[in-house]
Amino acid sequence: MDMLPPDLISAEYFYRYTLYLLSGLFLLFSFAVIYVRITPYDELQLIREGHTAAALSLGGAMVGFALTLASSAIYHSSLVGFWGWAVAAMVVQLIGYLAMSRIIPNLKDHLEANNSAVGGLMGAVALSIGILNAACLS
Repeated sequence: MDMLPPDLISAEYFYRYTLYLLSGLFLLFSFAVIYVRITPYDELQLIREGHTAAALSLGGAMVGFALTLASSAIYHSSLVGFWGWAVAAMVVQLIGYLAMSRIIPNLKDHLEANNSAVGGLMGAVALSIGILNAACLS
């Protein structure tokens, strides 16, 4: 049976893993809080009421941002670099939302009316932006 390399079981490795994991969770939570405050509708209330459109929109934004966090964690050994690129990606995701809110007239009304097509499009755009962000970090 092969043993794990010593560096994979070291305290330093566990410390760095924990630091990146907690940072990533904090950044993802922060992104979600900022995102729901920027949008003119209450995603969480709409989701509680069973609106699929709001869940698709918010879920796509969060997964898209999480992809960027994952890429940043893989390719940046510096925690400062990880945070810096995460903040940059957050800004790009928010700009993507603002652009889509201009492209789709009455976006708020569509999501509040549970228009799943619009919610799916918003989620897909956010996910696409996240994939591009992640690729640009590699």
